Amino acid sequence: MEKNPILIIDDDLEDLELISEAFKELKIENELVCFDEAKRALDFLRNSDRQPLFILCDVNMNSINGFEFRQEIYDDVKLRLKCIPFLFLSTAGNRHDITKAYNLSVQGYFKKPDSYIGIVNMLRSIIQYWDYCQHPNSKELRNN
Repeated sequence: MEKNPILIIDDDLEDLELISEAFKELKIENELVCFDEAKRALDFLRNSDRQPLFILCDVNMNSINGFEFRQEIYDDVKLRLKCIPFLFLSTAGNRHDITKAYNLSVQGYFKKPDSYIGIVNMLRSIIQYWDYCQHPNSKELRNN
């Protein structure tokens, strides 16, 4: 698996902790870079040369919500050209939000499981997918 950092953005500190623990349980070696507000994540993305493996972002957040955060990335040419896979994770799984997310060119929308084991299983699936998926930041393509 690529060793690039994984960005997690969620204003619920308990959810951030659960997701971090689940990644540890899965023995994922990638650094987790967690933010409890989208503005700080944007600052990180704009001021860092580090290429995240993917972004896992909550939808319903204070100040800048997940949709606005995704739009900011998409509107910033420098960030858009980084081709960072973007995944939403939300308690809401309604058709309107899912459609809105995919209209913003996200690579996935996941409903937050109700249990810790559900979170672990969901993250395992996400990691396995990105481990096999070819994308512009795949190691093989970066070296060509």
